[in-house]
Amino acid sequence: MSETPFRIRAFGAQAVVLEWPREISMEVLQQILGFTAYLKNKRLTSDKWELIPIYQSLTLISKEDKIDLTRFSRTLKSWYRQYPKDYQVDVRHWELPVCYDAEFGPDLEEVAAYLSTDVQAFIERHSSVTYRVYGIGFLPGFLYLGGIPESLRIPRKATPRLNVPKGTVGLADQQTGIYPQQSPGGWNLVGRCPVPMFDSKSDPPCFISLGDTVRFRPVSRAEYDLHKIEGEVGIYNYKKKFGDAIS
Repeated sequence: MSETPFRIRAFGAQAVVLEWPREISMEVLQQILGFTAYLKNKRLTSDKWELIPIYQSLTLISKEDKIDLTRFSRTLKSWYRQYPKDYQVDVRHWELPVCYDAEFGPDLEEVAAYLSTDVQAFIERHSSVTYRVYGIGFLPGFLYLGGIPESLRIPRKATPRLNVPKGTVGLADQQTGIYPQQSPGGWNLVGRCPVPMFDSKSDPPCFISLGDTVRFRPVSRAEYDLHKIEGEVGIYNYKKKFGDAIS
């Protein structure tokens, strides 16, 4: 039996990847976030290290030196044995407005039909789930939100769109998410969020973090327009609260 829940492999000369079992689960995410926080706060504290957790892996990048894989692997395993497994990571719970008008959700009717329901029932179902942020990537600030129940699962589009508008809410397989900027995309489009997910001038540029939870609040077109203006001028009041720590 392995002494760690992850395996270690090289990722170029100056990085290694720690790989957990390939599953989307809260248990795996808890392990990754806890060990990441421990390394940042206790072991790899200098600016020469960059740590990137996502889904089932943690990438450790040395910005200056090459990594001796054999030696560093032994060190990581030793640190894992010493790391307190109840190490806590604070998370926040966010409520984000989403307008599910047909203009913003061109796939709404198709999605509802696939799931054997009607559009209004789908909206109620999609906005009633509390989603967990399992990854941030693809585009800066793109949130991969897991926790999709079987009743909401639908495959990706067979043919991706070339242009998905900024703020569009998509749904595919076991995930939902918000496109933080205009881009190509193959997810089913069901609504739009009026507030920006990413701002390169802010610190941090993405206000939501890995491990946080997100819930969508359906809003009218008039509310959408108001919140869009608030978001553009930087006065939108993001509804959040601190929740139980992940350990």
